[in-house]
Amino acid sequence: MTMSTTRRRLSVLAASAGAGVLLFAGSASAHVSVQPGTADQGSYAKVAFRVPNEREDAGTTKLEVTLPTDKPLTSVQTRAMPGWKAEVEKTKLATPIDNHGKPLTEVVSKITWTADAGTRVNPGTFEDFEVSMGKLPTDTDKLVFKAVQTYDSGEVVRWIDLAGADGKEPQYPAPTLKLTAKAGAPAPASAAPSKAADGKASVAAVADEEGDDSTARTLGVVGIVVGVLGLGAGVFAVLRASRRGTSA
Repeated sequence: MTMSTTRRRLSVLAASAGAGVLLFAGSASAHVSVQPGTADQGSYAKVAFRVPNEREDAGTTKLEVTLPTDKPLTSVQTRAMPGWKAEVEKTKLATPIDNHGKPLTEVVSKITWTADAGTRVNPGTFEDFEVSMGKLPTDTDKLVFKAVQTYDSGEVVRWIDLAGADGKEPQYPAPTLKLTAKAGAPAPASAAPSKAADGKASVAAVADEEGDDSTARTLGVVGIVVGVLGLGAGVFAVLRASRRGTSA
């Protein structure tokens, strides 16, 4: 085997391993999320929409978050952020809801944060956009907030996808706040535990959901390690074959 052939084979192996590493790294990349990821049903909570900048050559300059109107919130307040302007949009409700004894006919349905000139979420960093909200519903185990992230390059990333029936996380998952029942409070009908399994199945399901995000990152790391090991094995095999050819 000639040295030129050896170099070509090594180049092919390196390219293949590199592609595999990029594939796994992409699938485990960070995304817009709600922090913390859980809150008590029927409570008021302060949450942050965490926005990591995933581009090396652009910065995030705009974030739009849609709030669910089928589970309306009576109170939504944004925290002032230097260099950013927050605007809220409201939607009229078909049926007014009670707000401390008074009918509420419209609620906040969208928040848009826009960066001032010279401000952005830079590459390799993240920003938390904080919101105080409530009263959180008691008849559901989650709230989904669809988000749209805009870069100063003009690229728009829509974090609006929902998990499928198989429970796998989509490529662009919508930020989701999981709601848990307060101690002593009855669980909503949709989240009632299975009597046949004495509640164990429901507990396992919750644990699986909470582990989705960490599992994706773990798989990404494992994929990178496997790719590196595979590259090393390939290089060793090519070099050994090259030595045998030279000796012959």
